[in-house]
Amino acid sequence: MKKINLAIVGATGMVGNTFLKVLEEKNLPIENLYLFSSARSAGSKITFKGKEYTVEELTESSFDRGIDIALFSAGGSISLKFAPIAAEKGCIVVDNSSAWRMDPEVPLVIPEVNPEDIKLNKGIIANPNCSTIQALVALKPLDEYYNIKRVIYSTYQAVSGAGMGGWKDLEEGLKGKPPAKFPHPIANNCIPHIDVFTENGYTKEELKMIEETRKILHRPNLKVTATTVRVPVFNSHSESINIEFEKSFELNELVDVLQKSPGIIVQDDPTNNVYPLANTATDCDEVFVGRIRRDESVENGVNIWVVADNIRKGAATNTIQIAELLIKDMQ
Repeated sequence: MKKINLAIVGATGMVGNTFLKVLEEKNLPIENLYLFSSARSAGSKITFKGKEYTVEELTESSFDRGIDIALFSAGGSISLKFAPIAAEKGCIVVDNSSAWRMDPEVPLVIPEVNPEDIKLNKGIIANPNCSTIQALVALKPLDEYYNIKRVIYSTYQAVSGAGMGGWKDLEEGLKGKPPAKFPHPIANNCIPHIDVFTENGYTKEELKMIEETRKILHRPNLKVTATTVRVPVFNSHSESINIEFEKSFELNELVDVLQKSPGIIVQDDPTNNVYPLANTATDCDEVFVGRIRRDESVENGVNIWVVADNIRKGAATNTIQIAELLIKDMQ
């Protein structure tokens, strides 16, 4: 198998560290690994597969060395500046920020959902929002069988989705200290506010879920709405998703569709208190689905509960799954 030259931009961050963990687990064929960060973190040492690497400062000349694939997770402004530079030098960028997601020239990819869109890339591929990823892994097979008419998202998102600042706010808040990241204390609290508010009253996080769902499913007029909430959980996002279909369904058949779909583990035995939980989804790559029940208020509706590790499947693992598909195309 041909080995590739791989770069990680944002190597010292929470997602960057998880990139390295998942890459080691998956044992991708890497010839040379390059780790980049801001000037502040440059010079730090990171061990990968028993070898010590020195983190370099990201500059405009960083990609002048035949890098095949670069995994970016360093924020939107960095991606907007450096992803085109990398792409111009023959590198394919898989970007974890929101910078390129809604660009019509950039595919927005979840490997279990729309892997064929990878071939549309012009040097940049966008990784969707973490909350969108886990939702669409569950929604895609249902859309194929029953034609989704409308989706209502209600999310319960862990503090790790806000980076180390969010994590520290919960840690320190549990000790009675005031928040530094969030506008209100997150300890013993739920905050219905993720990202900034827009003129129509929705937050940017809610609009991301709406717009990304439509783009990934290639359904620009799909009816979607969302309410996103930050909850006092360290890791793994939970979502209540209400779906209305065009077609009728038998509930046992719908469950069977989910059970046979890639990347999904169904945990749905309420009699024995079995359903997806954040603390059991953490450190897993799968999307867990449960509490599957008919919505009796509409003709063809269903409610599902969806949980996944937002740092792994919602960021690092999804990005690396895209890289795996790119590597296969390079062979």
